[in-house]
Amino acid sequence: MKTSHVLIELTKRMPWLPVAIVKGQRWVYDITRGRLMTTIEGSAICVVTMTGARTGKKYKWPLMYVPYEDGVLLVASRGGASENPAWYWNLLANPDIEVHFEGRHMHLQARQAGPVEKAELWPVCIAAYPSYGDYQSWTSRDIPVFICLPNPSNA
Repeated sequence: MKTSHVLIELTKRMPWLPVAIVKGQRWVYDITRGRLMTTIEGSAICVVTMTGARTGKKYKWPLMYVPYEDGVLLVASRGGASENPAWYWNLLANPDIEVHFEGRHMHLQARQAGPVEKAELWPVCIAAYPSYGDYQSWTSRDIPVFICLPNPSNA
């Protein structure tokens, strides 16, 4: 059984598990300065610093990413759950983010891909992490993709 399937089943029994995993992964990533906990199921992760939609506080989320142009793609899959992840709402409300990966630190602006863009980008996302295809089949919601690129006004 794939790790993602095991995690989905465990999450059904222990809804607090994803939060604990994210907190643990973020903690290890931070204290090792990105030398450990850099992958999920073999796919690279980045740590995204964003501003909370409701709180205005800064949050750090370890997320899988897909390299794209001068930035990254972020897929709001939440493992195929029926709801979007909490960070989805943060990016909609506050699109200016910081992304840390592979020893790099980037200031990017996130925007949700429209339907035509998503149709073009979805195969790229699945090529980077095939489980995204499974996740989409497990949920009735259209899994959002964010295009995160340098903000031209900051150039």
